[in-house]
Amino acid sequence: MGVGDKISNAAEDAKGKAKETVGKATNNDSQVAEGKADQASAGAKNVGEDVKDVFK
Repeated sequence: MGVGDKISNAAEDAKGKAKETVGKATNNDSQVAEGKADQASAGAKNVGEDVKDVFK
């Protein structure tokens, strides 16, 4: 996994955590769901990159 990919995925995860926190604070279930989706997306990308690394 490239450093740029790691940074991008970490940023997406952080953005998701922030959305989730703000959503919980404002009682906005939609924003909480968006935050969790962003975090899941970042996690899936990390897994995909790890699989690519195994086959290098």
